Amino acid sequence: MNIEQHWLSSAKKIPSPNFDDRTDASDISLLVIHCISLPAGEFGGNYINDLFCNRLDPNGHPYFATIYQLKVSAHLLIRRDGEIVQYVPFNKRAWHAGVSCYQGREKCNDFSIGIELEGTESITYTDAQYDALNAVIDVLLVSYPSLSRQHITGHSDIAPERKTDPGASFDWSRVQRD
Repeated sequence: MNIEQHWLSSAKKIPSPNFDDRTDASDISLLVIHCISLPAGEFGGNYINDLFCNRLDPNGHPYFATIYQLKVSAHLLIRRDGEIVQYVPFNKRAWHAGVSCYQGREKCNDFSIGIELEGTESITYTDAQYDALNAVIDVLLVSYPSLSRQHITGHSDIAPERKTDPGASFDWSRVQRD
């Protein structure tokens, strides 16, 4: 696994239109772990891809009618089987964190990489997901020297009044954060 022109070579590439330039392209200093499932609690299918690419059918599920107009993305999705999908190159700002603050710095999208795990806050993540996540972290640390294991956090930690993911089902001890 390596990174070529800010794309993970082993990832399935599905470019999202939901990104823009970072305020400082050299400042990539935080990894944010999220979780997502669409519909809630269901895995597989193309609904996450559709959401991140503005193609989600509002008639596909009652919940979709409430979210289909969102303009959101993450850099990566790690599916239940460990497959990695990349939507946004790492040197660009994905729209994953929303209103957020990390150690006094607001607007975490400006300086973070967002990694979604296909899952929920109450269902255990898979061994394949932890393996893929740790491999991704290793290659990101080599490629982006401003990143460190000390600055890996959950969405819940940067937006605690709005978000609770990746949730209690995420085992932080399985992610090496020195």
